[in-house]
Amino acid sequence: MFKSIYHRILQLLFFGLLPLSGEVLRDSAGRPVRYAGRFDTRQVVIRDAAIRPDEFRGIWVAVVENIDFPTHRSAAEFQRDFRRMADNIKAAGFTAIIFQIRSNCDAFYPTGLAPWSRWLAGKEGTGLGSFDPLKFMIDETHKRGLEFHAWLNPYRVTGNTNLSKSAYLATLAPNNFARKNPQCVLVKRNPAGNQLFLDPGRPEVITHLCTIVRDIVSRYQVDAIHFDDYFYPYEKLGNEDQATFRRFNPDNLTLDNWRRNNTDTLIYRVRLTITRNNLIQNRRVRFGISPFGIWANRSTNGNGSLTGGKESFSVLFADTRKWVKLGYVDYIAPQIYWDFAHDVAAYAALTDWWCSVVSGTGVKLYIGIAAYNGGKWQSNELINQLRYNRMRYHVSGAAFFSYRSFFGDGRNSGTVNLLNYLKNHR
Repeated sequence: MFKSIYHRILQLLFFGLLPLSGEVLRDSAGRPVRYAGRFDTRQVVIRDAAIRPDEFRGIWVAVVENIDFPTHRSAAEFQRDFRRMADNIKAAGFTAIIFQIRSNCDAFYPTGLAPWSRWLAGKEGTGLGSFDPLKFMIDETHKRGLEFHAWLNPYRVTGNTNLSKSAYLATLAPNNFARKNPQCVLVKRNPAGNQLFLDPGRPEVITHLCTIVRDIVSRYQVDAIHFDDYFYPYEKLGNEDQATFRRFNPDNLTLDNWRRNNTDTLIYRVRLTITRNNLIQNRRVRFGISPFGIWANRSTNGNGSLTGGKESFSVLFADTRKWVKLGYVDYIAPQIYWDFAHDVAAYAALTDWWCSVVSGTGVKLYIGIAAYNGGKWQSNELINQLRYNRMRYHVSGAAFFSYRSFFGDGRNSGTVNLLNYLKNHR
């Protein structure tokens, strides 16, 4: 009896459901911050906790639209800029670089499966001579004792274009999978233009993506393959994939379940692809995903979180909780891009919900943090999010979006404070 009570108390402490002595967080008006905004008015208490020796501190480097890394005219320029970047990341106390090597059906490495990325040298299909950027980046990252996580956008062709599908595909390199297989490309028409993405319901798309992953893990010493939150579009589809639904639905699933099954199938097969290569090469490449922070709201799903926002389960058709529970991933890095005082997606409640999801699974939990918001939040918000993570037994670290928010033109008061904090608390 005593043992079971003791374990229950530990569980409540780990999930933040029993109060701990410490600082009561307050909003900009001096009011105590509510634990889950409008859904739970308990106060958020925070304190400094011991730092786990294996704490993960990742930083995203986005190349799409050259957000964090510019185009280059030569291999020498690329090498200079990446070395400077890696030095900054190492000196700041981060432990991993999450570098975007595939953003638009393209590549930051030589391969016959995709053209060179336009974000590398300014034109799709154009590289930097015989230089292999990916091998260089991995080597330089490992020299500094850091991990290199290869970040891929599986489906995106383009985020937005005013061109029609056929007109846009004609602008791509001849060996771009989307151009070669227009039947595999869907168009989501939004007010700002057309969003083009690979059709998740087409079997050849899943096969192609698994082939890409196998190519990377078999040729490069990456520490992990990393997917972000872009699966089905954020603006929910209408009938854009009806033809695929009618053709590739042998189990007669409902449309929503069929779409979720498509995404599940991709994640499961990527998991198998990496596992098989690990066995062949005797390696330990991990598979991680950084999904949208809300799986489902409790008001619509009893297993959901104390939130009221968009749901990955029903909008993106990404059953991220299932992927954790069934061990499809080695780590999950939910993008909890809101602050403690958020009314419908409060940081504390969401972090604790994800702690409950990974509990007992062996899947590592890294919290995705919006460093770019550090300038509009309270000056110590980012620090407090890191402190809160360290209070939670099931949180193994954090990943920050993105590099420019710390070291580039996106640098802000919050990231300056966080860097100073990291130097003294790591």
